[in-house]
Amino acid sequence: MIDFRLQRYALLALASAALFGASTPLAKRLLESVSALQLAGLLYLGSGVALALLWCGLRLAGVRSEAQLERRDLAWLTAATVCGGIAAPWLLLTGLRGMPASSASLLLNLEGVLTAIVAVMIFREAVGRRVWVGALVMLAGASVLSWSPGATLGISTPALFIVAACLFWALDNNFTRPISGADPIAIACIKGLAAGSVNLLLAVAAGDSLPGVASATSALVVGAAGYGVSLVLYVTALRHLGAARTAAHFGTAPFIGAILAVPLLGEPIDWRLATGFAFMLAATWTLLRESHDHEHVHAPQEHAHRHVHDEHHHHEHRGDEGPEPHTHPHRHERMRHTHPHFPDLHHRHHH
Repeated sequence: MIDFRLQRYALLALASAALFGASTPLAKRLLESVSALQLAGLLYLGSGVALALLWCGLRLAGVRSEAQLERRDLAWLTAATVCGGIAAPWLLLTGLRGMPASSASLLLNLEGVLTAIVAVMIFREAVGRRVWVGALVMLAGASVLSWSPGATLGISTPALFIVAACLFWALDNNFTRPISGADPIAIACIKGLAAGSVNLLLAVAAGDSLPGVASATSALVVGAAGYGVSLVLYVTALRHLGAARTAAHFGTAPFIGAILAVPLLGEPIDWRLATGFAFMLAATWTLLRESHDHEHVHAPQEHAHRHVHDEHHHHEHRGDEGPEPHTHPHRHERMRHTHPHFPDLHHRHHH
């Protein structure tokens, strides 16, 4: 059985994957008229601009239910932006110059597994057997999907660049986790504006010619949904599921992109797509059936984030906090209890 009360935030991760996956065949079509570096910049910039407009609109409407980024969050946000928005795309594009796209696609599926490894080894996130099984099944399915009989995968310099890109995206995912309690729109907006601007400047420095208005507009729109809204959903899921589980669910993105490429690009349905889709369903089912339950202790802490009054929030109010869900600084006292949970903002204890 699936505990949807516990797993409801997994649906956000899957929705994030769907949007990002849908952007892939659309971006492939745009590459016919826009250089890869320019397209990366436009996609990120489109997400940043769209989310900036949304953030300003919500502020003007008086909607302020999310905690704002604080000064101590800037180091994490800067590290995530540099790793995931600037370094990783550059490494990917550099590696793609010297190796087949099929081999690069196979290597890119390492991101989810590397995210889990970094989460466990460096950030001490609790990851159970089902998460590892789900991630490995997803990786196996992606390997089938990207398999090509004529492709070779050697340990070459371009291959190392692709692996490095996956590692930097894994670091990005884990660096974003500590600030996931803050406004996800603001986080995604800043990352999009910064990464988009830098990538476009690099495209100018490389001498790329300007794209047409129609192509540039299309890239901005695709970026707004596939990178902007998708990242907001990803950060929200990250807040409640932790880095490893969110990345495992996000591993469905390549399959979704491949399926949508059939009607959008006229690509055929073959045994690899059908087999890969079966792996994706098996991995998702495995992850959704996970339940993590043991006695644990909540250490005293004080923070601010969007919340409702539940078993973890029994604090007093001044009276001006507004209706729930709302955001305000609050303190948690020490508490010991048992219930199913994931490594969210309140359950990052040691095991």
